[in-house]
Amino acid sequence: MVYPLSLNLYVSMGYDFLMLMIISFLGFSSLLVCCLDSGLVDGFIIEKMSEYKMPGVSIAVVRGGEVIYARGYGYRDIDRMVPASPGTIYGIGSITKSFTAIAVMTLYERGLLDLWDPVSKYTGFDLSVLGEPVTIHHLLTHSSGIPALAYAEAFIRGSLGLDSKWLPLSSPEDVIAFMSGFNEWIEDRPGSKFFYLNEGYVILGKIIERASGVSYEEYVKKNILEPLGMHRSYFRREDVERDSDVAVGYIVDREGKLIPSKFPYGVTADGGLLSNPIDMARYVSMLLNWGLYKGVEVISRKSIEAMETPHIKLPYESVTADYYGYGLMIKADFYGRKLVGHGGSVLTYTAYMGYIRGDNIGVILMANSSGYPLSLIGQYILAHLIGVNPESIAPIRIEKILSKLSGNYETFKGTLRLTVKKKQGTLIIEYKDRYVEEITPLTPQVIGDDYSLFQAYTLTGRIPVEFRIKGDRVEMIYERYKLVKTR
Repeated sequence: MVYPLSLNLYVSMGYDFLMLMIISFLGFSSLLVCCLDSGLVDGFIIEKMSEYKMPGVSIAVVRGGEVIYARGYGYRDIDRMVPASPGTIYGIGSITKSFTAIAVMTLYERGLLDLWDPVSKYTGFDLSVLGEPVTIHHLLTHSSGIPALAYAEAFIRGSLGLDSKWLPLSSPEDVIAFMSGFNEWIEDRPGSKFFYLNEGYVILGKIIERASGVSYEEYVKKNILEPLGMHRSYFRREDVERDSDVAVGYIVDREGKLIPSKFPYGVTADGGLLSNPIDMARYVSMLLNWGLYKGVEVISRKSIEAMETPHIKLPYESVTADYYGYGLMIKADFYGRKLVGHGGSVLTYTAYMGYIRGDNIGVILMANSSGYPLSLIGQYILAHLIGVNPESIAPIRIEKILSKLSGNYETFKGTLRLTVKKKQGTLIIEYKDRYVEEITPLTPQVIGDDYSLFQAYTLTGRIPVEFRIKGDRVEMIYERYKLVKTR
């Protein structure tokens, strides 16, 4: 059955259908035409889903506080062949940290805590590093000086049966107990260096409970979710199980096979929220409007400004961010604009939220697997909305070139055959015969539209590997050989 454009996006949503019809009649379709080339966006997303074997993706795009585009791609349940919708529930992972930061800031606004209070004031946990107390500010900015202790990685992988390591941590108290002996792991003094620390946000959840007198989940629900009308955003398993539109989480194995899995329910303040793009569109709109949504103030403008302040620089080069604020990542120069957002992953679900305040636009994406980075899809959409060719985004452009360089190569008259494959953002050279398999990783030096240079490091030395693109012909110079990519 063919539906009007905007309704076709929502055909799999039984609930709120009347509301969506009203949106359509109010001119939703015309907004799609004037603001976003849906064919361009749809084609890019489906291409990446196909390449990375992703079962389902759902998105919502906002401008000026309104949803201008929303859609589900693929399936929320492969076995039952149920399509994903814009209202499908996924785990949003570490985007939850922005909710935790807002909760802290509202308590600060009410005088119930101070951002420079030591953590020990609320937890009884002597969190000191090199003789200096770790404060709430340090936990919000991941600048405690403690490197990641990887509780979340072990907890998630153990819960999903992916690893023999098992950490049965069901509460913040359990995580604090797990952290005993952290002093041997200290890397720098508080406030001096960025180390992404999930454990820190778990402790923030405990501080929220002590300062507010209610559970972390209840505080977030009453002070953020309910004022925004995010009635289908959940922390509890029983609430999720009552919902009729929930994505099955999948693991994509080495062969690209989709294995049904689950959400790792447990500690929540660092990554335990499940939501959907329609609900999260309200959240992004609130952030864009300085804490206000439909006349309701969730948080003050001053607090949003503090959250978006680049408090500490990331010590590594990142495509999505240069700095960390309070529960938000900041890219200072995204085509001359400030891009604010956060990503999230619990392996079986991934998500990305990003917005550009100056253009009053934002995007939220969710998937029921790992795979192609949703942050790059988000940047693709935002670049398109500000009138920039999204193919110019560096990692997208580079990946396109790497795809062109990948394939089977052979020397003169096919006397030697090698295979070049994309792997983890670079290339490998693979040689196989009846008995032997050799894999040579390549380190990129120059990646261009016509010429690329890599280095192969072996026990006998460093070998340059050149690629030349001449129309449809791709040549590789490797050691003493010249090889041509076969069609």
